[in-house]
Amino acid sequence: MFIALLIVTGMGMLGLTVLQHQKNVLSAQVENMGNTLARHLAGSASDMVMADDVLGLQTLVKSLPDNNVLGVLVLSEDGETLASSGLLPAEELVESQRKKSLLRKVNAFEWQESSASHTLISFISPIEYNELAAGHVVLTFSRSAMLESLGESRMMIIMMTSLTTLLAIGIAFVMSRHLSRPIQQLVVASQEIERGNYTYRLVENRNDEIGDLEQAFNQMAEGLLRKTQVENAFSRYVSSNVARKIMERPDQIELGGRHVQASVVFADMVGFTGVAEKLPPKAVIELLNEYFSYISTISGLYKGHIDKFIGDCAMIVFGVPDEDKEHEFHALACAVMIRKLIMRLNEIRIRNGLLPVYFKIGVNSGIMVAGNLGSQERMDYTVIGDTVNLASRLSDVAGSNQIVVLDELYQHPEIKERFIAQPFQTINVRGKQKPVVTWLVEDVSGEHQQLMATRIDIILEGKFST
Repeated sequence: MFIALLIVTGMGMLGLTVLQHQKNVLSAQVENMGNTLARHLAGSASDMVMADDVLGLQTLVKSLPDNNVLGVLVLSEDGETLASSGLLPAEELVESQRKKSLLRKVNAFEWQESSASHTLISFISPIEYNELAAGHVVLTFSRSAMLESLGESRMMIIMMTSLTTLLAIGIAFVMSRHLSRPIQQLVVASQEIERGNYTYRLVENRNDEIGDLEQAFNQMAEGLLRKTQVENAFSRYVSSNVARKIMERPDQIELGGRHVQASVVFADMVGFTGVAEKLPPKAVIELLNEYFSYISTISGLYKGHIDKFIGDCAMIVFGVPDEDKEHEFHALACAVMIRKLIMRLNEIRIRNGLLPVYFKIGVNSGIMVAGNLGSQERMDYTVIGDTVNLASRLSDVAGSNQIVVLDELYQHPEIKERFIAQPFQTINVRGKQKPVVTWLVEDVSGEHQQLMATRIDIILEGKFST
């Protein structure tokens, strides 16, 4: 639009300039013609005026009017009319112009005749005889010829200007499309990248700067695709939130840890050795992957993540690396939901003639160390400490489909009000002088039961909908 406006403005100014020049040229031509004819008439009439040949003058003036000359007037030295023909200016106007005239100089003046539909121009020239003024001649012309010529020129200029302007606008439009199309394609490509479609590519068919930009964009998209693939692959080996933390600040990855308040769950499959002996290796792997997938899904529902799989045991952590003020509740709720889901799955397995699978679960909460352990060449983000070891010990003492927690955790006000449990064993733990009291957690209480049942239905519906 800016280019088109610039072209229209430029062509309009050019047209006005040409039109004004044409007007000046035509005016000069009319003036030259009038001056020439007036001098020629004055020269022809000088002898007749001196001889007082009125008849000759009358014959002379009547022969002059045509399409260009509309009136002729011959005056004596005293301003008396000697001969006239055609349209004549008013006597007062002629008298004033006669007084202004000088020897050897032709004056021009414009006037309007009531019977004429256009402006008239008259030229008054002195009649000289032996360098003395003997009278004056007045020639009257119509400006219509000039105006018609000027109008034709104006129309021609307007037409040429309009055609040139339209052509220029068309060229500007094609050029703008040529320039804007790849930019619009870049905008669309950027929107696709923003939506996560890193496979979107631009077709490079230009050898200019925009082509270089398209190539750079494709390289950027390829880099983002590879980065996403690495992140997706990485998140399969570590939890998604741990992977996100590492990818956000890869330059600050170092060995070390920090003390955190968190919770940990150990879910260990019961009798896995016997199950593994009865099934082929492929079936064993499929069985473990199926149950670990369920456990991973449930962990995500309660803001936890799989820290690691230890053979047939899943270690789930809550409260790290992202802080969670309700990590105790989420850990116990996750354990209860795992237990409920395992019971539902066993009903399905028994109906299908398959052996049931049971898990024993230990849950503990407290201070632990979270960080990167290992070496500079190979490290693992995990949690360690007495709290973690005790959670593993609690899973060992639990029976099939049992959830064992310490008395300190269950007696927490926000836990005791939201879970149903019963006293379990008092066990001796290595490293502790006194035995510890444990509880068996049976279920969640109140509204959480319905929410958990709904979530289990959704998970199983997605698995067995076919």
